[in-house]
Amino acid sequence: MSELFGISAPQASSDIALYQEMAPDNLVYDRGQKVYLRLPGFKPAMIDEVVDRFLLQIIAVRRGWLKKTDTWFDELPPLEVVALQTLPTDAAVLQGVLDAIREKAEVEVHYSSMTGSAATRRRIAPHAMASGWDRWYVRAWSAEHNDFRDYALARISSIGDSRPRSVNPVSDLEWHHRIELELVPNPELDPDRRKAQEIEHKMVDGVLKVPCRLSLAFYLMAEHKLDVEAGKLTPFQQPLVLRNLAEVRQRREVAREMAKQALAAAAEA
Repeated sequence: MSELFGISAPQASSDIALYQEMAPDNLVYDRGQKVYLRLPGFKPAMIDEVVDRFLLQIIAVRRGWLKKTDTWFDELPPLEVVALQTLPTDAAVLQGVLDAIREKAEVEVHYSSMTGSAATRRRIAPHAMASGWDRWYVRAWSAEHNDFRDYALARISSIGDSRPRSVNPVSDLEWHHRIELELVPNPELDPDRRKAQEIEHKMVDGVLKVPCRLSLAFYLMAEHKLDVEAGKLTPFQQPLVLRNLAEVRQRREVAREMAKQALAAAAEA
């Protein structure tokens, strides 16, 4: 232990003794093996009981995002991660985006679009970041479109000059307004499988309500095929359905239209 944490043996003994005072039911010393063993009733005393922290860290180590030496792990279980490889985010790009958000600036970016636009140089005013569908996005005003849009962080290859932003992000109504997505098991599933979905997602009265910004609802809907009309997919392909799909679409359209009107009014002022 002293080698793992970089401390002396006396200091390790002192720390263990202090820990045993805090959590007497967690450890026991095995004289035969000369090691401390975890007791069956072990409960974390120094950190919350959040197993996802461990799972996320071992995934990060496996995918090269985190060095094993940067964790407290002595050994890791055999692990394979099924995921598409993507280009890592450039550190200078991330720093430039964060600087622009903090300094309320517009920046010129070199961007590879998936929308068919031929332009590679864009002037945007970032005001927030978001994560969805295993990707990072920059929420920003686009000078080219005079509209608020999402830009995939990994598709920004460089950031150029900056200047004070000319648009207030308060007009980004899709970002500032929230809605509750109401997810329910696909009614075409048999009762046992519907119950399994309720248990897996900790539904209350058969419904999972997910608070979400209007601008980010798309990613959750796309990830779980919630934007697909009922009957287009098999129940196994679409085990969850969005009960208020029509409401979500309507509110997004209204917020987007109101934002466009606000931007147009600001441009004329």
